[in-house]
Amino acid sequence: MRLTNVRLAFPVLFEAKTVNGEGKPAFSAAFLMDAADPQIEAINAEIERVATEKWGAKAPTMLKTLRATDKVALHDGDLKSQYDGYAGNLYISARNKVRPQILDRDAKTELTEADGKVYAGCYVNAIVDFWAQDNNYGKRINATFYKVQFFQDGDAFAGGGMSDEEFDDLAVGAEAEGLV
Repeated sequence: MRLTNVRLAFPVLFEAKTVNGEGKPAFSAAFLMDAADPQIEAINAEIERVATEKWGAKAPTMLKTLRATDKVALHDGDLKSQYDGYAGNLYISARNKVRPQILDRDAKTELTEADGKVYAGCYVNAIVDFWAQDNNYGKRINATFYKVQFFQDGDAFAGGGMSDEEFDDLAVGAEAEGLV
């Protein structure tokens, strides 16, 4: 499923990492969108399709329980309102053990971390798949992402780049005081 013009949060796109030092390293990201975004209907339809494929007639009851316990990849951002951009929005949390392809606007140019073009707060398009988990680790509807395409700049979330104006130019004063 393609997500368009969603806001990127907590991107781990270029080097796999563990969560709090536990588990196997993976790539991950959250994709934020307004609760009124027309994509939400298609996302919920896909989640229902995946649940029905896995649990058949029990899917509606299973989904009700999973949603009530926040075990579906589409989450209420108000539950993480302490983070920039989450309040009043919904978000999809997605992971992959394999590095996703990160592309520029032209959909051809591969981006690297050094490019600095994809960051928390920018807008992206993403390719995600939903899948049902039913094993000894529990029951959930998860999302895996495969591609992220830079869409447009946005205000960087906390932890973004630094301004060039963090320090005053001290060269003139230092020379005058004989400190250089």
